[in-house]
Amino acid sequence: MTDTGALTLPDSSPLERLLAIMARLRDPQTGCPWDVEQDFASIAPYTIEEAYEVADAIQRADMADLRSELGDLLFQVVFHSQMASEAGHFTFDDVAAAIAEKMERRHPHVFAGAETRNAEAQTRAWEAQKAAERAARHPDPSALADIPVALPALLRALKLTKRAARVGFDWPDAARVLDKFEEEARELREALAANDTANIKEEVGDLLFVCANLARKLDVDPEDALREANAKFERRFRSVESRLEASGNKVGAASLDEMEAEWGRVKDAERSGR
Repeated sequence: MTDTGALTLPDSSPLERLLAIMARLRDPQTGCPWDVEQDFASIAPYTIEEAYEVADAIQRADMADLRSELGDLLFQVVFHSQMASEAGHFTFDDVAAAIAEKMERRHPHVFAGAETRNAEAQTRAWEAQKAAERAARHPDPSALADIPVALPALLRALKLTKRAARVGFDWPDAARVLDKFEEEARELREALAANDTANIKEEVGDLLFVCANLARKLDVDPEDALREANAKFERRFRSVESRLEASGNKVGAASLDEMEAEWGRVKDAERSGR
């Protein structure tokens, strides 16, 4: 009988099949050369990318695509677990057991008979439990300990300000943050006037950091807000392109005044359609 290479696992669950596929892909003798030569660092960017693709499918409310993207993300967990297993660190079962134990530990009101809390009280208890776990894992006593440096910068800024706020280092209201925004904008204007390249970069960073803090004070997710702003800009710019082309013009050939005029018309059309 010809060996087609198909992997058949009688009576196996889909997860067991997936784990077996991953093990076969990583087999040094018969696996896929690309999969075999990967390590944690080389796979990490794909893991991040798949998480963003899950978020994108959710934003588009595309359930078929979400199912596919969740599978891709699960495969990333399986990939890392397989590499860890080969090195003798842990297995996929260890990963599943660890998260199951953590969820039970952090939800005593559900699994351990503790008093049922409202959502706000439960959030405080969750954060207190996380802080205790961080203290047990890391010697760093800072309130900012264990915030991953690999997070997207905007998201990390949000987490840094949240942590600082928990220990009382926070503006009293959003109006004070807006004052800080205006202060940073003035400092950026001064750096621009002085043509101070190094300071310009720093002041832009300060301005973005204040924006993340302002979003937090207004209970707005800055990543979501910026993602929506990106989508709005893309939608309007594409409309400008279409309108110019329909009039026999093109973006590359049109003047800035012409493009801004079309941009204003697109905005007006969107607002009138609300």
